[in-house]
Amino acid sequence: MNSDVDWVAQAGRFQQELGKQWSQALSALQPAAGAFPRLAFAPDKLQALQQAYVREATELWNQGLSGGPKNGDKRFAGDAWSHNPVAAFSAAIYLLNARTLLGLAEAADTDPKTKARLRFAVEQWMAASAPSNFLALNAEAQQRAVETHGESIARGMQNLLADLQQGHVSMTDERAFEVGRNVATTEGAVVFENDLFQLIEYKPLTAKVYERPFLVVPPCINKFYILDLQPENSLIRYLVEQGHRTFVMSWRNPDAAMEDKTWDDYVGDAALKAISVVQEIGGGKPINALGFCVGGTILGTALAVLAARGEKPVASATLLTSFLDFSETGVLDLFIDENAVKFRELQLGQKGMLKGQDLASTFSFLRPNDLVWNYVVGNYLKGETPPPFDLLYWNSDSTNLPGPMYAWYLRNTYLENNLVQPGKCTVCGEKVDLRKVDIPVFIYGSREDHIVPIAGAYASVKHLPGKKKFVMGASGHIAGVINPPAKKKRSYWTNDKLPATHEAWLQGAKEHPGSWWPEWAAWLKPHGGKQVAAPKAYGKGTKYKAIEPAPGRYVKAKA
Repeated sequence: MNSDVDWVAQAGRFQQELGKQWSQALSALQPAAGAFPRLAFAPDKLQALQQAYVREATELWNQGLSGGPKNGDKRFAGDAWSHNPVAAFSAAIYLLNARTLLGLAEAADTDPKTKARLRFAVEQWMAASAPSNFLALNAEAQQRAVETHGESIARGMQNLLADLQQGHVSMTDERAFEVGRNVATTEGAVVFENDLFQLIEYKPLTAKVYERPFLVVPPCINKFYILDLQPENSLIRYLVEQGHRTFVMSWRNPDAAMEDKTWDDYVGDAALKAISVVQEIGGGKPINALGFCVGGTILGTALAVLAARGEKPVASATLLTSFLDFSETGVLDLFIDENAVKFRELQLGQKGMLKGQDLASTFSFLRPNDLVWNYVVGNYLKGETPPPFDLLYWNSDSTNLPGPMYAWYLRNTYLENNLVQPGKCTVCGEKVDLRKVDIPVFIYGSREDHIVPIAGAYASVKHLPGKKKFVMGASGHIAGVINPPAKKKRSYWTNDKLPATHEAWLQGAKEHPGSWWPEWAAWLKPHGGKQVAAPKAYGKGTKYKAIEPAPGRYVKAKA
């Protein structure tokens, strides 16, 4: 009896957690009391929407009586929906309501940001209320239950119980992966660590290496092994195969001991420290560096600090899907305003922790049908076990962020865009001025990126004075970056001219089939320096020696 009560309590808590995660996608859109924006609707637009709704609803009713309406939405594309007139009609009415509500959001007479927030809220609400999300309305789930004599429902309950234990909806079979066993397997060793990161050096795969070591600064909002999932799609292994003596920062997953860490700490005690250590291990020569996503923002800030000090330890930089200029941040701009940032500063500005699951949920709900409700339906209503997928395993392996660091980041980047305003912000005691970062830079952006929109990635060219190359790849934030040449997938675009806007750049760009990696490798080659014999041991002397094998213990810590 007690176990039944415990199960019911767990189920209730999980339902509340899922609801909490969904509401987090909407909560940041709510203005403070007394600050509601002006909202009005033109009578002619409302009348047109009403007339269109009545006309289409009448047509659907007539079609429904004669065999069921058709629709192109993949959620309702199965035969079970079309063969069940009631289910098909409910799906068609739902889609009509969705179109009408989106039309109402578009018809609102208000400022662009409020309109975008209305559109986002409607999209979230309609994604959550789809008839496919409920067993009583999902014709496919009902058919599966009949065909399996109820086994699919039993498996769905087992999947729910498993997700209750781990605290989030499974996107993949997480039992199939283990960091260090079948993901993050490139051979190497940790050669330095402090409270913020471990520095991994990878074993050379060539007899000779370039004399300039290569440092990778991954994002701290997730784990570095997105760049080392499998040998065949590992950007880290590709760098090593190209003859670069490669080092990667593995960020510590913050816990209570780090809840007072700041942006200055992440730049000074992490990025700058990593640059210094890699340079020292490499014999004091300048190094090359790469920053990915938020890692690119951290690296760009660190380079500005170094430039303010008159130091130039980095010979060239690569920025992958990174913001320096936050003037075009896409859908994430919906969550940022003065009130939202002030709330986070009051909540976390002095001490605290942004939970990794909260951050992961926000990103998932940017694409709710693909990254949330699709798995709710498959896992629980149909009793399916999601197949093993390394990328989705990584996506579920969330990381925390220290509150003060996060609060500073929100205000000075997304809200005020201070990094590109010379001298506006001070980091590690230095005024940030990107105009002083005079080194060659390779900048990459993904065409369909919803985290760092392509125009936002391109904007960096306006602020860095050195010789620059911009490349655009197909697909999104992750799939566009992780595109190894052997797959012969997608394409990329180049243009040696760098006009003021990405739109103008694209007009003169040339498309090339396949991966952008060889283009980058060719650019990087002359910046590597001369070839020297590959080192026989990790690190340097007794000061920097192997602490433990890669990928190290920091990356294995769970949020």
